[in-house]
Amino acid sequence: MNSRNSQRTLAARVPYRAVAAAVLVVAAAVGYASARADDTPGPAGQYQQHCASCHGADRLGGSGPALLPENLARLRKDEALDVIRGGRTATQMPAFGSVLKADEIAALGAWIYSPVVPAPKWSEADIRASRIQHVDPATLSAKPVFDADPMNLFVVVEGGDHHVSVLDGDRLEPIHRFPSRHALHGGPKFTQDGRYVFFGSRDGWVTKYDLWNLKVVAEVRAGINTRNVAVSPDGKHVAVANYLPHTLVLLDGDLNLLKSIAVTDREGKISSRVSAVYEATPRNSFVAALKDVPEVWEISYDPTAEEIPTGYIHDYQYREGAFVRGYLNPRRTELAEVLDDFFFTQDYSTVLGASRDGVGQVVNLDVRRKIADLPLDGMPHLGSGITWDWQGRRVMASTNLKAAEVTVIDMQDWSVVKRIPTRGPGFFLRSHENSRYAFVDSMMSREAKNVLQVIDKQTLEIVRELKTDPGKTLAHIEFTRDGRYALASLWEMDGAVIVYDAQTLEEVKRLPMKKPVGKYNVWNKITREEGTSH
Repeated sequence: MNSRNSQRTLAARVPYRAVAAAVLVVAAAVGYASARADDTPGPAGQYQQHCASCHGADRLGGSGPALLPENLARLRKDEALDVIRGGRTATQMPAFGSVLKADEIAALGAWIYSPVVPAPKWSEADIRASRIQHVDPATLSAKPVFDADPMNLFVVVEGGDHHVSVLDGDRLEPIHRFPSRHALHGGPKFTQDGRYVFFGSRDGWVTKYDLWNLKVVAEVRAGINTRNVAVSPDGKHVAVANYLPHTLVLLDGDLNLLKSIAVTDREGKISSRVSAVYEATPRNSFVAALKDVPEVWEISYDPTAEEIPTGYIHDYQYREGAFVRGYLNPRRTELAEVLDDFFFTQDYSTVLGASRDGVGQVVNLDVRRKIADLPLDGMPHLGSGITWDWQGRRVMASTNLKAAEVTVIDMQDWSVVKRIPTRGPGFFLRSHENSRYAFVDSMMSREAKNVLQVIDKQTLEIVRELKTDPGKTLAHIEFTRDGRYALASLWEMDGAVIVYDAQTLEEVKRLPMKKPVGKYNVWNKITREEGTSH
């Protein structure tokens, strides 16, 4: 393997914000390539001297993550400047405040979000070369190595120092903690038996983890900027949604490449980022949301899937026309508006989708067309939607990233049942079939991000508020398997998982964590429990 690929396959373990300093140096290198008159090395030379050994000469990553603007979209510039000056404790990221002058640091900050031209590429050969086999699966136990219900485990992603904790959902105590890739994104996905969980990182790394043996099995880098992953219930197919490059990558269960699909419209003229990919178990398929093209893609992972017609077909019965294999090829539903966020009905026959502009549509995947408009405002976060029965009807509710409300939709006629006012725009909405309550945060609000509001699912009224200190973030509820306890994230560096009694709403205990950005219960995820996102 050449040195470039060797750098990419090194296990990245440096915390995400710690990357900021080197990122700034890298970005500046794009604009200030020449040396100064006083022979002080320019940013390009500084990057090669201080950063390239960890982050790669091509900025695509090595033992540290990729240093590209696309990968750092959520990094605030002031935080990046703080890290470049002072480094980050307990990491490999040193301080540059005594090495670089104030104007050099300012210049680096000015370039951090500058586009890289030409855009970096990540080919099928790059994907194959990046794969790492950490352990031989034959050496792993066929039974859990711990004394806990494997179906009531929680996987807690700790974004503060890039670790994952495994919690026993009965004892409500950690049983294991391990380092993860940088900036895990889109939520982990489990196999149906609960044994394996797959993680996707912002840097494009996909990790297969054996929950029963508490070991990383294999990893592969499927892209440069990745949104999320989806996994078939049997664990034999993995789909990866990429922003950079514009690809949908399909892997087998051992993370070997099956194919990488360049994502464009039907004519091949408009290229698109992939906003997210979802697994639709009843359909034996993956469903992809596209950011830049008004299409919904469905990709079957069933080897016997019906062939897909391409172009004009004169006679389907006599196969007069062009067809491609149905297995692992996209079947398109063309729409008038882009949809980049989805919610599915329980049988996955219908998609409720919205654009970032609040244009909502109901799309049937069988007839492959829009069947209704969805009356949504602001920026609905349908991917966090939940369902329940209300007055003999099935309803769906969603948070909103711009509007301070939870919108409740009738699943029969797609009308708005109620708009429930909240403290501020929120990201997550969670419940459980055994709970009368739904919990919503206001984490997009500067003033109310420390408040969780509790909605009575029958009266559709807010009946309680749970608070932490002003200025801190309280968000992302997940329930235990039986719905008895609700776990919230104190989303801070010195944070915690806060356990509430789901009936009395009283705090039970706190488990210290480093910015626990998300918690995922095995049973709720694999059963597609109505109160959690899929």
